[in-house]
Amino acid sequence: MAIRHFLSLRDLSPAELAQVIELAIEMKAAKREGRQEPVIVKVLGMIFEKSSTRTRVSFEAGMAQLGGDAIFLSPNDTQLGRGEPIEDSARVLSRMVDIVMIRTHGQAIVERFAAYSKVPVINALTDEYHPCQLLADVQTFIEHRGPIKGKTVAWIGDGNNMCSSWINAAIQFDFKLQIATPVGYEANAELVAEAGSRLSISNDPILAASGADLVTTDVFSSMGQEAEQEERLKHFAGFQVDHDADGACRR
Repeated sequence: MAIRHFLSLRDLSPAELAQVIELAIEMKAAKREGRQEPVIVKVLGMIFEKSSTRTRVSFEAGMAQLGGDAIFLSPNDTQLGRGEPIEDSARVLSRMVDIVMIRTHGQAIVERFAAYSKVPVINALTDEYHPCQLLADVQTFIEHRGPIKGKTVAWIGDGNNMCSSWINAAIQFDFKLQIATPVGYEANAELVAEAGSRLSISNDPILAASGADLVTTDVFSSMGQEAEQEERLKHFAGFQVDHDADGACRR
């Protein structure tokens, strides 16, 4: 049986994504009600080239609650951080753990690692995609508002990895996505073309929020963009999600 990885939302079918979220909701309820039982005895290797408090804690806590273990590896803890070929790291690490998650820079890094890994690989963030965050966001909507299929979601902000993942989500979960970005920060053109009529694109955040069932955004400057902070603040003026956006959403 071929090893399957989760490097973007497109790696699972719409039916499989729905099953993952349904199971997550059930397991969340079981934990809350005190009826959760450990179900796995696995080891997760976590490679962090980009740090994140929430990502580390959520993955480690999740593995512990399910009966498994997680090993945290910072750039200083891996040969990747010292120039070892990705292929070699993938071969060696995947002999010692049952699953690997990577939070790194380029999507090509996780794809290359997965190509040489003997175990499944999870993308915990790259510059191109953030699929785990999208699963959590869609799960949250379903828990509070019901099915997301056929609904309207507004993305306001940068055409970044989160925006690209929302485009993938619109394709996989079949909802309409209204995107508003500042000029020069547009969404990935190839993904926009693939999504077709599911998307509407503008540079007007109020227009994007109009009639939406969900309004979502991201930070103006992501990790690695600190030098652009002041310039981005100027370009993203007016793209905050605030009460004005909420009012537009309700119209």
